[in-house]
Amino acid sequence: MESPVWDDMDRAMGQMFIMGFDGTEVTPQIRELIEKHHLGTILLTAKNLKSAEQTTKLILDLQTIAHDAGHPVPLAIALDQENGGVNSLFDELYIQQFPGAMGVAATGSTEMAYDIAKATGQELAAVGINWIMGPCLDVLTNLKNQPLGVRSMGDDPEEVSKFGVAFLKGYNDAGLATCGKHFPSYGNLEFLSSSLDVPVIAESLEKLSLSALVPFRNAISHGVNGMMVGGCAMSSAGINVMHACLSEQVVDKLLRDDLGFDGVVMSECLEMEALSQNIGVGGGTVMAVNAGCDLILLCRLFPVQQEGIKYLKLGYKDGAISEDRIRKSLKRVLDLKASCTNWDKALNPPGISRLCTLRPSHTKLSADAYSASITVVRDKERLLPLSHILDADEEILLLTPLVKPLPASALSKGLASSGASHGSTTPWGKSVSLMSGENVFRELGRSLARKRRARVLHTSYTAHGVRPSHDELINRASAIIIVTADANRNLYQSGFTKHAAMICKSQAKQGAERQEKPLVVVSVSSPYDFALDPSIGTYICTYDFTETALQTLVEVLIGNLSPTGGLPGTLSQNQSHQHTKQHWLVEAFDEERDTKALDDLLQTMEQDGPVNQRSELFGCSSSTFLLHNGGIDESHFVVRNSSTGSLLGFCCTYLFQSTATGVIGAILVDPDRRKLSIGHSLHSRAIRNLLHHEGVKRLQLGSKLPGVFLGIPTNNNVERKRLRRWFGSMGWNAALSRPVSSMILKDLSTWSAPEKISRSMKQAEVEFELVHGGQYAESIIEHVKTSSRQGVSEVYQLALAEQSSCGVIRAKKPLDGTVLGTVVLCSPGASWAEALPALKDTNAITWAISSPVISPSAGEYSTLLQGLILLGVRQVQEQQADAVLLHCVDSDGELSGLSAMGFTVLYNFEEVSCDADSMSVPA
Repeated sequence: MESPVWDDMDRAMGQMFIMGFDGTEVTPQIRELIEKHHLGTILLTAKNLKSAEQTTKLILDLQTIAHDAGHPVPLAIALDQENGGVNSLFDELYIQQFPGAMGVAATGSTEMAYDIAKATGQELAAVGINWIMGPCLDVLTNLKNQPLGVRSMGDDPEEVSKFGVAFLKGYNDAGLATCGKHFPSYGNLEFLSSSLDVPVIAESLEKLSLSALVPFRNAISHGVNGMMVGGCAMSSAGINVMHACLSEQVVDKLLRDDLGFDGVVMSECLEMEALSQNIGVGGGTVMAVNAGCDLILLCRLFPVQQEGIKYLKLGYKDGAISEDRIRKSLKRVLDLKASCTNWDKALNPPGISRLCTLRPSHTKLSADAYSASITVVRDKERLLPLSHILDADEEILLLTPLVKPLPASALSKGLASSGASHGSTTPWGKSVSLMSGENVFRELGRSLARKRRARVLHTSYTAHGVRPSHDELINRASAIIIVTADANRNLYQSGFTKHAAMICKSQAKQGAERQEKPLVVVSVSSPYDFALDPSIGTYICTYDFTETALQTLVEVLIGNLSPTGGLPGTLSQNQSHQHTKQHWLVEAFDEERDTKALDDLLQTMEQDGPVNQRSELFGCSSSTFLLHNGGIDESHFVVRNSSTGSLLGFCCTYLFQSTATGVIGAILVDPDRRKLSIGHSLHSRAIRNLLHHEGVKRLQLGSKLPGVFLGIPTNNNVERKRLRRWFGSMGWNAALSRPVSSMILKDLSTWSAPEKISRSMKQAEVEFELVHGGQYAESIIEHVKTSSRQGVSEVYQLALAEQSSCGVIRAKKPLDGTVLGTVVLCSPGASWAEALPALKDTNAITWAISSPVISPSAGEYSTLLQGLILLGVRQVQEQQADAVLLHCVDSDGELSGLSAMGFTVLYNFEEVSCDADSMSVPA
């Protein structure tokens, strides 16, 4: 039952305004509004708030003034605290930073949304806030114009609705009243040219009902306390209004009658230029009340606020506004206040002591939320983390736009008390002056440099585009990071990024190490900047550029954090992949069941390789990996789709009994299924299998048999670094690797040995001869034992067993016949040639010279090697072959001698090995 005090219509009408003021202390103007005009609701902004402690005092002062002035109920104290980039209250000691609406939606978790809303509400309640201006229920149905951007939860009405309800529950459970906004939606506006032109919703009511209104309808059914109605225009069949919040058709009919909302309706701020200039604040106040608004928002100008109060009273006095209309609004406002405040709570805010209690759990929640929010939309070239592709001494260039600091951030408050001057490129670790816009990303550059313990260059870019200084820095750096912030509205950012990407592509290295300069684009606001642009190969979204978000970004860039966020709404359908951590079922390879599926996987992977670079899988088939050799124990494993039979991944392992060496010959993962832990699961199973063998002494990455991957591929430097670090995380020490290569000599019909090499061979006191058959096995195998390399002995045994298609060239001392060196000669018709896929070329007959072994007692390694290979090439020439493959030659020494003979590098590898005892069995 209403108190008799409300018989005073001035008091009743005072409850129908929500007003703000300038200043961090009580001003004479706001005091007058409370004491004289009975103002019932105050909207605070960042300009009012310096810290949690100051905020608590300010609100208590306001409530005390209202109490002492005889207000029957406390003030409703409202605040925008959407998190992300829209926080009115900032205090790095007591108020926790959380992701904003779209960032929370990117986590995919409504439980996370609830927890964040409740945590935010608890902190606001501690300082005396009792009404939060949220959640934002707008659906981005017009992606061309996004006035809200990341303040919305996305473009899917059902998803926005689901997260909106989670926010509502969290705020309510923290003791706050809620206010959905911006009805009927700011997510579908068309903008005209002038600031006096009101943005327009052109969608029909029917279409709005199916999309934009869905979250509002669900919020109403879940008890949202208030609703802000926007000041936009609506123009479509069946409705034509200049300002939605002034329209009875929108407020009373659509919102109240059609959607059934009976809570507090709040108008858009009537101080907005288009509305105040077109209609006037006084006239707008009367129109808003008659349209059905219960609260009239007048943000900050005291004369305008006085005008609004004057015209509301005048409208009541003249009969333009009925008493019944005022009474209905009063009841709704009082009901809202009853749900969130009373005088005991209002005059006894728990303040800092409560915030200190909440801090530990909220800090953890913030870290979890940002980790779950940040999204890697694409990483086509697998540049992430940067530690996988960059050495410590390589520089990164950070290019950032000039943006305004967030209004409630530490930086914004710092800039208010200290000027910033123009400056130039910043190599972090040195003190230089910066442009104010650069300060926003200052700590990003510093943090990245600290975490990498390496140099990071940082400079800004503007609407002036790519300048000569940018070209110079891009040429100098080993990798580029470009930050964008709403590039769809700031088109210069899009143009700059595209131009820089073109420069990086133009700097692609040619030949065996063809690669583009690594470029990572980071959107720190709207994900729509490049979400649908596949030309940007590596694209990350943080959804805000608060200090917390940028620190989380650094952890992702350096590899300390695996991002799990996904694009919200329909954008997620275009996301190339989302990262998940899974333990896959790894099965033993079944030759009958899996052979065709393996062939399909190999074909897919070969086609996925870099353009203009021959894949190591060229010529491979399933039979390449199946040796069926009595001296080699082989076990292979697959991750498969049991429904379709297709293979998602394959791993082959071999135990070479002659050297007690366990080998991983290949780990292959479907390109569309990478970064889903398939490779990790296969590797773990492979290691467990190899360590299970009794007597295994060594483990190795890379195999001569089959001769597909002799080690970690290194033709592409970016891929090399990524693989080195990936295997390093699996327990391998790639720093102890041994470089090996495969080379090829083409056009044998016109080839002749260099005169210098032929002459040196004649002068050498060494005899070279080609031998076939098992009768030479004893002396050759005894010589081969001087090499501890896995697979070498097996290659020679295979060659000696097939004297019609293989042979061994040996170098020996003339006097005593001591074998000094050997190589294997293999024709494409040999039974084990299938294990050397590089022999396959539809346009050429290719033989192989494989596995050179030079005795440690031999004096001239390079001379002996050249002599053995020279004789091998001549033997191949006599067979009318077109080319010769030099398979598995150490490349830690000079390859210049072989290059002088006409050989060119086909593939480079790093053979990695370790003691079996040093490798732990994976869990």
